[in-house]
Amino acid sequence: MSEWLVYRGKGEPAPARVDSLPPPPHWRRFDGTPLDDVYPVPTIDSASSRRLGRRPPLPVQDPRAVELINAALYLRRPLLVTGEPGSGKSTLAHALAHELGLGRVLQWPIVSRTELRSGLYAYDAIGRLQDAQLDRAGAEETEESPGARRDLSIGRYIRLGPLGTALLPMKRPRVLLIDELDKSDIDLPNDLLNVIEEGEFGVPELERIADRPGQGTVQVLTDDGQRAPVTGGRIRCHAFPVVVMTSNGEREFPAPLLRRCVHLHLDPPRGDRLAAMVQAHFGEGADRDHRDLLELFATDGAGPHRPTDQLLNAIFLTQRVAPPGSPRRTELARLLMGSLDSGQR
Repeated sequence: MSEWLVYRGKGEPAPARVDSLPPPPHWRRFDGTPLDDVYPVPTIDSASSRRLGRRPPLPVQDPRAVELINAALYLRRPLLVTGEPGSGKSTLAHALAHELGLGRVLQWPIVSRTELRSGLYAYDAIGRLQDAQLDRAGAEETEESPGARRDLSIGRYIRLGPLGTALLPMKRPRVLLIDELDKSDIDLPNDLLNVIEEGEFGVPELERIADRPGQGTVQVLTDDGQRAPVTGGRIRCHAFPVVVMTSNGEREFPAPLLRRCVHLHLDPPRGDRLAAMVQAHFGEGADRDHRDLLELFATDGAGPHRPTDQLLNAIFLTQRVAPPGSPRRTELARLLMGSLDSGQR
């Protein structure tokens, strides 16, 4: 495969490859001051290990998919990943973080009520007011001096969301998973446009006080559960994050969003990809040990829309209660493996 590929889809960690990326095109260059010296990025967590399995090679992608993924990396553009449920759309974000050594995946699950601000930051004004009232009441009861009260500075009540954390200026990009964007309210895809294009956003509560003494830089909580400095009330990225937006195809997206993304369609795992997935979760040789279930999954007449997690469920259960050779093995597997198409069961 061509040497230009940074991500190769083999699952072998190669964190140095992302550092070999050439500079971005000038229209995708951002100048946020890197925070690497004061903000350590958390390592891969259990969310990734659950998806990737005990042997984290990701199921092998086809060459076209690998090239599109790398195109998004080179162009610093979001990757819009479509496909049927169970085709590995969300897992791709975790595979990218694992192979390229980009740390914990920032996950932003989308529902119909999700607004852009929830992905950027939240300000707990009510919590701050309640703490101030409790402090005031406690001081009156104990005649406590003001200097002994808790810290009520505004930064303690602001928490960056997954998108806001992904835009913190770091030398190496973070991986952000915007999961099931097609579930969103009609306005959210359009609301994302400016943030995706500009790579920055402002926190009005911090911008208002930025010119006050001692308030130019404020420490806020991030989606990682750590503190990060925000200067001037604005966050501007240095390396644009690796953004993976997934969609099950339940709606069309506006053209302005589509032109800012690299579109990748994933077919359901079959053949070598399916075998690699089974090995990742059940160990080397598991695809051979459970060949009968893989063949049943691929050929049984249950319709085309059959999520791969049903195969994993069937293998997990049957290897404990109906191992190879058991007369009930096929029957039990068929109970668990069915199509999502109505009536196909």
